[in-house]
Amino acid sequence: MPEAPAGDAPAYWTRARLELCAADAVLGHVIQSCGEGHLVSRGEPFVTLARSIVGQQISVKAAQAVWNRFALAAGAVTPERVARMRVSTLQKAGMSMRKAEYVKDLAARFVTGAVDPSHWPALDDEAVIQELVQVRGIGRWTAEMFLMFNLLRPDVLPLDDVGLMRAVGLHYLDRERPTRAQAAQIAERWRPWRTVATWYLWRSLDPLPVDY
Repeated sequence: MPEAPAGDAPAYWTRARLELCAADAVLGHVIQSCGEGHLVSRGEPFVTLARSIVGQQISVKAAQAVWNRFALAAGAVTPERVARMRVSTLQKAGMSMRKAEYVKDLAARFVTGAVDPSHWPALDDEAVIQELVQVRGIGRWTAEMFLMFNLLRPDVLPLDDVGLMRAVGLHYLDRERPTRAQAAQIAERWRPWRTVATWYLWRSLDPLPVDY
């Protein structure tokens, strides 16, 4: 098992672990088997959103490989630097043409101030999601990843996430893929800590801590 990620755990993490273990024996077993580790915010809104775009529809391992190549090519992953990069350079790192365009457009919006995350902490989850999905290349899944990995919101359930749905099927439905309704019903017992439950279910599939 990899070492726990650097950085402090969210203030709610220990309480969430205890309450989830008490509320759901299946999830409790998953949590215990995962050992140490916790969700960590990268702290930079642009980096979090860019990583989420890169990770769309590919595995955690593949996304990390693409990100590593991209970060090496960029030198510094800042909006100013990425906005000046060529689409072809991003493609060489492993991004599709569309993802490369999305990442560059996101960088440009940060540079101009069209995207300003300073007021997001005061909004509820759905309000942040509705604002983010107005940005090209950011759908609900990407917005939910931002809520989880940047704002550290504790009760996000990303039903469009392939890994989560696979893990729910593996642990709760004898490996059968759940419907959205089935997954949502199972997740009701995880409230108000569905972010934490999701993070552990991801780790049950891949011991490398999920990181966006």
